[in-house]
Amino acid sequence: MSTNIYVVIMAGGSGTRFWPYSRDAKPKQFLDVLGTGRSLLQMTFDRFAEITTPDKIWVVSNEKYELLIHDQLPELEKHQVLLETEKRNTAPCIAYASYKIMKRDPNAVLVVSPSDHAIFKEKEFQKVINTSVESASSEEKLITIGIRPNRPETGYGYIQYLSDPGVPVKKVKTFTEKPETDLAIKFIESGDFLWNSGIFIWSIDSIIKAFEKHEEEIASIFAAGLSEFYTDSEQAFIKKAYSQCKNISIDYAVMEKADNVYVVPGDFGWSDLGSWNALHEIKDKDDSDNVVEGNVMTYDSKDNYIKGKKGKITVVQGCEGFLIADFDDVLLVCKKEDSSLFRDFITDVKSEKGEKYV
Repeated sequence: MSTNIYVVIMAGGSGTRFWPYSRDAKPKQFLDVLGTGRSLLQMTFDRFAEITTPDKIWVVSNEKYELLIHDQLPELEKHQVLLETEKRNTAPCIAYASYKIMKRDPNAVLVVSPSDHAIFKEKEFQKVINTSVESASSEEKLITIGIRPNRPETGYGYIQYLSDPGVPVKKVKTFTEKPETDLAIKFIESGDFLWNSGIFIWSIDSIIKAFEKHEEEIASIFAAGLSEFYTDSEQAFIKKAYSQCKNISIDYAVMEKADNVYVVPGDFGWSDLGSWNALHEIKDKDDSDNVVEGNVMTYDSKDNYIKGKKGKITVVQGCEGFLIADFDDVLLVCKKEDSSLFRDFITDVKSEKGEKYV
């Protein structure tokens, strides 16, 4: 176990596409979505505790989730939980963690990961991370993990890489954000495209140089905080810094601009759990391809996700491809693949029925 591997878990998302299970007060990363007895955040922590020591696993999230994080991960010291004051996407999040960790350990290698993904082949995942860390430690590379695609998914970004048989760390040729179906099919057929997992590995030196070169404004904002980190004035600095930061992803800010970007292909049973539809894919199903949770009876129904309420019988007839989710204060019935509409649902419910429902 290397002593200078730091893991940065990004846990600030609001999980809108999992509404009404995921709520603003307790988004999906804090929920036991897979029924394991551990939340997705806790499972992510457990996964990386096999790769580095708990004192080097840090979480970045919105300040309103501070108590939730410490409740679920009591192993973390206060300085390991970085609290954002506003939503500014992944580039400021990663910059904050990078500059703060640089002050403590300028020789660190960072693994940056979302908090809400599922990984079912843990040993394979560890091998991919170790390969990436070894490469990032010895050369100035910005590495992302790519997933072998098994369908023309339009909800993911794609990475095209240069073929180099026998070499596990491959040079990235292009990034493509969420293509249309026809283009996604061509990507799959070509054989040299991977899904972008959103998991990154790089040395502190490499990512700081990348920010300085490609996002000078963000770099200067967080570099100014080096004297504030680990002090009582850190949070006041962060409030000011985030008010100045643009809202931009690390892909747009750095990865699509840099010329030292590499990818390590992985096949470790990955799902980004980005929607009810994604959860349906990995859950156990009945003979009619229904995921059924609760006291549910189905008739002439297939390919549904049905989540009944405790102490209540749910009867479903003649439905195909639906999400039927019954909670104390919300009953949702919609086509389960229409997760792009969930933001509209939440906006309308919030404005017409009140914030307590979202």
